[in-house]
Amino acid sequence: MASPLLGEFLGTTILILLGNGVVASVLLKESKANGAGWIVITAGWAFAVMAGVFTSIAAGSADAHLNPAVTLGFAIVSGDFSKLAGYWTAQLAGALVGATLVWLHFFPHWAATEEADLKLACFSTGPAIRAPFWNLLSEIIGTFVLMLVVFSIFSKAVSAAGPSPALGPLLVGALVWGLGLSLGGTTGYAINPARDLGPRLAHAILPIAGKGSSDWGYAFIPVVGPLLGAAAAALLARSF
Repeated sequence: MASPLLGEFLGTTILILLGNGVVASVLLKESKANGAGWIVITAGWAFAVMAGVFTSIAAGSADAHLNPAVTLGFAIVSGDFSKLAGYWTAQLAGALVGATLVWLHFFPHWAATEEADLKLACFSTGPAIRAPFWNLLSEIIGTFVLMLVVFSIFSKAVSAAGPSPALGPLLVGALVWGLGLSLGGTTGYAINPARDLGPRLAHAILPIAGKGSSDWGYAFIPVVGPLLGAAAAALLARSF
């Protein structure tokens, strides 16, 4: 039953369940983690990436991209674009399911939380200061760094230095933690189109108590920005 598409789907489901789960734990009222802060959120997302990658590999995806921008970046480097449609579909579906599980897990807390913007933040990203050009640039830069360092971690030069392939998910998780701490404060560091679009769709569809707008006017930024950043990093990575 294991297959690359199943791996991408299950891995992304776990990524979003744990990643958006830590956001909900920190933001929703009556949660024991309420108010725990940004360091807890970024750490939770780092562990979510690690858990999602391990799950994806075990379920059949040796690539374990969990991110359409990552899939695009590796396609540009390799010249093989055959996986784009299947992986993107599986990743988006996994993100939608993961976000739905977050809604179910925290079900009583949606009604206990009055602020509609906090509820949306448990699903999708948003800017600290709404300035579309600069928000887009933040997502481009963040994803560029993500992809450039991912390419470096799995490069022949680094592999020759000795780290076990099994350390890959741990290193990528640490990278995502660092990105969140250093660059995530501007837009919430989507750096993954599926991570934002799938949960935003879930927010729009689900009967979440007291929800407000899904902010579709912003939605293109965490989709387009990561794709542009990944493409730029891939073009640079081809040179080394």
